[in-house]
Amino acid sequence: MIVTMVKIIMKNLSPSLIQYNKEVNEILNTEQMQKTKQFVQHGKVSVFSHSVAVADYSCRVARKLRLKADYRSLVRGALLHDFFLYDWHDDWDLLHGFKHPRMALENASKQFELNKKERNIIRKHMWPMTFINIPTCKEAWLVCMVDKYCSLLETFKIFRYNYEKEFIL
Repeated sequence: MIVTMVKIIMKNLSPSLIQYNKEVNEILNTEQMQKTKQFVQHGKVSVFSHSVAVADYSCRVARKLRLKADYRSLVRGALLHDFFLYDWHDDWDLLHGFKHPRMALENASKQFELNKKERNIIRKHMWPMTFINIPTCKEAWLVCMVDKYCSLLETFKIFRYNYEKEFIL
């Protein structure tokens, strides 16, 4: 079932995300990442769909701008940037925006071997809210900006995507 779902997702994704199919599957097929389908991120979009959207759009923007980016790190960091593994709406945690990058990095580090860029992407994606954690590589800057873009689209319901099935525009 998961393999079928990933094949459906893959037909709609950017070429860069498809190129790193092994890395995408390694992350998306984990039990913890599958649980993120149950957690709401913004509006009615799951953390799972939001994370895949950020990875997908980050790759699209990087290709459009012809950035010489480390696409493997970009994909992995973007998929794991919100790997905090809880529904922050349950207790209306007002500090969630400040503390979840650290929690996501801790969780991702326990499950995956992360390189410096991937850690930078995950830990610093909430800048400028976490003003002392400024992104220090172009991949982290890109995920930081694309995360804001996707969050706005999700929050204001401008359009919705469901990567558990396929895009819904």
